[in-house]
Amino acid sequence: MKKRISMLIGLCLLGTILLPAQSSDMTFPVRGLCIAAPRPESIDRFITFINDEMVPRQVNTLILRVDFNYQFTSHPELIDDNALSYDDVKKLVNACRQHQIRLIPQINLLGHQSWAERVGKLLSVYPQFDETPHVKMPTEYEWPNADGLYCKSYCPLHPDVHKVVFAVVDEICDVFETDAFHAGMDEVFYIGHDSCSRCSGRDKAELFAGEVTAIRNHLALKNRELWIWGDRLIDGKTTGMGMWEASMNNTYKAVDLIPRDVFICDWHYERADQTPVYFAMKGLRVVTCPWNRPNVAIRQVEDMTRFRENATPEMKERFAGILQTVWSNAESFMDEYYTRDSGEQSAAACFKAVFEKMKTP
Repeated sequence: MKKRISMLIGLCLLGTILLPAQSSDMTFPVRGLCIAAPRPESIDRFITFINDEMVPRQVNTLILRVDFNYQFTSHPELIDDNALSYDDVKKLVNACRQHQIRLIPQINLLGHQSWAERVGKLLSVYPQFDETPHVKMPTEYEWPNADGLYCKSYCPLHPDVHKVVFAVVDEICDVFETDAFHAGMDEVFYIGHDSCSRCSGRDKAELFAGEVTAIRNHLALKNRELWIWGDRLIDGKTTGMGMWEASMNNTYKAVDLIPRDVFICDWHYERADQTPVYFAMKGLRVVTCPWNRPNVAIRQVEDMTRFRENATPEMKERFAGILQTVWSNAESFMDEYYTRDSGEQSAAACFKAVFEKMKTP
């Protein structure tokens, strides 16, 4: 008996030694970067960054925040300063196509129609679209303020807003030759405002879901996919995540009202919150979005790996991967990446850490 037990223990130990360790699958469907579109004079420099830094890291998705920095022909009155030309965009399109990088443009819709003391191009040209026209832009912006002003929103129920918005969305998608569009839609504080003759008294979740659905349905006419930030779909009070990373004005209920093919970009910068599970269980595809804290981002990569490894086949593909975000302009990011001390907390350091972690074992 003792001899048999000894032999079994030996076999178990041998098995332990010989069996290979489980390897983590970090080959995510989305290995992405979201950054402001480069200025016209930096196009060639940015393409070099694509070739020299993104391609070796197997970045396969690039979201460029364009907003109104393009020379629109459908609405030239909306062209912002230093806008990209048609030829500029085609250089980016060709560079991404060469390396099978999915290129997705972003224009902030609904919210983020102002910043600090400046009204954005849409509301400066079409002030009638303003959800809160009574809130005047301050000479010097401060937060918090008596008006609750963070960023202006357009009124989703204005009868003419989509004629303008959808025209520029179509044009930017056409020139980028893309099958997807990012509409932003984060940090929407002004929605269903009491002062709005159209929105007052309406359910904020229904208003938010209605705008998401309207944009999604318009894109679907040309087989394009809608991507949005996920914060307005999280209950800020129940989760304790508050008004920035989640919603304190009840828009979170829209998570059950929007189409299931809307793609969610779930951003958390200070903690590796587990909200991708929440979105995936709602039937939505989701990517986790770090920013400037490498230690947090590494945990987020590990979490996404674990979610995929421990999911049913139905759930696994909803855990779509990682989207590194950069909230400076492209030029500052490249300067930081190449010439500055990235430091412990920077988007450049985070980008390097994320893609180092995502190397396939």
